Amino acid sequence: MRAAAKFLAFGGEKILITRTLLRFCGQSLLRSMRFNFRSRLLSLLALAAMPHPSAHAAPFIAFGNGETLTYRVSWGIFFHAGDIVIAAHKEKDASGAEVFRITTDTATHGFIRSFYTYNNRAEAVIDQKTGRVVLMREKGSDGKHHTDTETTFDYDRKIAHFVDHYRPGRSRDVAIPDGDPIDLISALVQTRDWNLQPGQKKDVLVNFSDEFFPLAIHAVRYEEVYTPRDTYQALMLVPRMEQNPKGIFKRGGEFKVWISQKGQKLPVKMQLKLPFGSAVLLLAKYTPAAAPAESGG
Repeated sequence: MRAAAKFLAFGGEKILITRTLLRFCGQSLLRSMRFNFRSRLLSLLALAAMPHPSAHAAPFIAFGNGETLTYRVSWGIFFHAGDIVIAAHKEKDASGAEVFRITTDTATHGFIRSFYTYNNRAEAVIDQKTGRVVLMREKGSDGKHHTDTETTFDYDRKIAHFVDHYRPGRSRDVAIPDGDPIDLISALVQTRDWNLQPGQKKDVLVNFSDEFFPLAIHAVRYEEVYTPRDTYQALMLVPRMEQNPKGIFKRGGEFKVWISQKGQKLPVKMQLKLPFGSAVLLLAKYTPAAAPAESGG
């Protein structure tokens, strides 16, 4: 029970993957053992779907407007320890430019929630034309520990402004590395458009709060995956930090994502392996993107 509570709170730790599936899946796989789903998973699972870093930004295609994925999270003997809901909505910013707002809501569930109440919302605002993340926010609490951070991106100056409202001493400006950073969740979901084959890999640059993580997403093999929604033939992808590993990548942790191979190619399963156990996310519900509005004749 204590191990499960640690896992669910781990998002407060700031390591890439959950602080970089899902903290992927929010923010903290790295600095605390308060494992917030989004921190590991979202950070992790906010892990796999980022556009390939390059000198030229590309349109954002990871999600469609209104697309929503709901995951059931299990941990050890706890069949349904929590839920993660990832949703995408297209809107316009103050200048009239089209952006996508990707939200990830994480909460404990059932018996786990009776002794450990955790709620967290992470947001990524991404410019549709360039595919660049322009704003990231995260806010959550487990009753004792609170998270309220915001990161804005100045690509002209190549500076990311990170603000921690609960711990102002952590606020700072960070240089943006070469490439176009994106949140982990969008990166993970976008892998479905890469059409990777076993043995191939692709590089991505993932941002989590005040850190950037260059990852290589490896396509490993095809497997059959069972979820509450259906059974899928899926391609297993494994993100790895191949140079100067840190966080869970340095401590022997591993993150895997399974992408279904027919139809919409959905991320149907995610798994985060830690020294003290593993968390599994299974796709339980899916809402497809809204059909584009037809222009009048």
